[in-house]
Amino acid sequence: MSEGNEHPSPREVGSRDGPPIEEKPYKIIFEANKCFGAGKCAEVSDNWEMDVSTGLARVDSYFIGEDELESNVRAAEACPAKKGDGCIHVVDRRTDKEVAPDPHGDGTLSVDW
Repeated sequence: MSEGNEHPSPREVGSRDGPPIEEKPYKIIFEANKCFGAGKCAEVSDNWEMDVSTGLARVDSYFIGEDELESNVRAAEACPAKKGDGCIHVVDRRTDKEVAPDPHGDGTLSVDW
């Protein structure tokens, strides 16, 4: 856990074996346990699909480049889970700040631990 913080920083969440930051500067943090299968993410981004066996969303790649950023930001912002704050979080690995949905407006990770 981050010093002086009860929650881990985005850097501490997910695979530490991801591609180099220069190649894929963004990462997806997905709160799958909060997903209720609305499918909005899959409607706006090719990186998301609905898993027929579970009825929930599934991400194809947790690490994305600049060319994939816009559609994944749309997916995060379209997600209605958590009363509109979404369960898809796009984080800039270079700054450790949440790009989307960023409901607090300050880049802090809005994961509901």
